[in-house]
Amino acid sequence: MAPSQMSYAPTLGKLLKSLNTQPLEASIEALVYLLKRRQVKGDDIANATAHMLLQVVAKSKWQNVDQLLAKVSNTGLRLAQAAPTEQVIGNVVRRVMGLIRDEASEDRNADEMGDSVSDLSQLPTTPTMPSRPGPTPLRAATLPMSKSMFNLLSVSEPVQSPVTGASTPMSQGASANMHALRSEVIDGIEEIMDEISQADDQIAGFADIQIHPGDYVLAYLPSPTVERFLIKAAAKRRFTVFLASTERQKPGEVPHAALRKKLDGLGVNTISLASNSLMAYMPRVNKVVIGAKAVYANGGVSTESGCSIAARAAREYSKPVIVLSGVYKFCPVDPSDDVTEFEQGDPSTFVDYADGEAVDALEVENIVAEYLPPQYVDVYLTNLGPQTRDHLATIMADHYESEDMGLSLHLP
Repeated sequence: MAPSQMSYAPTLGKLLKSLNTQPLEASIEALVYLLKRRQVKGDDIANATAHMLLQVVAKSKWQNVDQLLAKVSNTGLRLAQAAPTEQVIGNVVRRVMGLIRDEASEDRNADEMGDSVSDLSQLPTTPTMPSRPGPTPLRAATLPMSKSMFNLLSVSEPVQSPVTGASTPMSQGASANMHALRSEVIDGIEEIMDEISQADDQIAGFADIQIHPGDYVLAYLPSPTVERFLIKAAAKRRFTVFLASTERQKPGEVPHAALRKKLDGLGVNTISLASNSLMAYMPRVNKVVIGAKAVYANGGVSTESGCSIAARAAREYSKPVIVLSGVYKFCPVDPSDDVTEFEQGDPSTFVDYADGEAVDALEVENIVAEYLPPQYVDVYLTNLGPQTRDHLATIMADHYESEDMGLSLHLP
């Protein structure tokens, strides 16, 4: 159903421009509408999710950390259900929830330190000094009881927490702390948005290290990340690019024409290949470059349909496969059985339904994304640099809180 508050069919650009003036619920409905219609794709999904969660933090009413976590989680659930194959939505939600926990924990520690200093100032003066400096006065102080980080901003009577199940009692200075936490979380989300927008450029910065003069590089259905990577490499290297595709082209249409034009202008040769000819050209290829929709904890990759053909052919000829992915696409869970299936799209790309009766007798499936097992990937090139499969767990632990690792944003 189209957003009730909007009198026009929304676009992502219009939606982002209207976020500050439009009611929060109307904005969420508009993004859900766009996601269901697949009008938001690729990196725009992560960016749109971060923008929406920023609005949730800034505009929604919440009195404590638990309530804020619940609002962020519930909004993430609505977005994820609108686009269940887009794992990056859950990744951004996990990052924001971890950010909230971190900021709340820092505020709690600061409050406890302040309470400790206040207690120390009221201690009686010791007539004799210790023989050597040490932490004796601090040990003598009666430290306040440890507080849950979910208690920081409570301004209401104790209630059952929707997130932790613990009660959230009232605390002094809650209003000031709530305002400070809101500001800190908004700043943190803006940093996540900057990370998302800069990731492709940072990945492209490693292009001249990965691609050498004279290389033959195979790019299968190059994503915007892969395109930027190749263009950046072409600024310093002379090599040849095989552009492989399964897409049906209109008569006279050249596949990846815009990318070919840019690479040709930089002196890089481009050759178009059909997917059924990959094995014939693979002996000539030096490396295969693939873009990722998501990278799972086990190293498996969600990618464009057909990329597994290229990766399997590369393995047959012992050619390295490089997967390009921003860290924000790293999903800290193993793929489910559903993920390892194929994502399907509009079959009209391959079949013209104007053909009438002949089409009515067919069942046409258009596979648009698929799962690439980890054994077919040699290098994960991220905005933090090249990584191996063994290092993925460390990166995910650095970017996600353990409480959020198993967060599920999909109905059972």
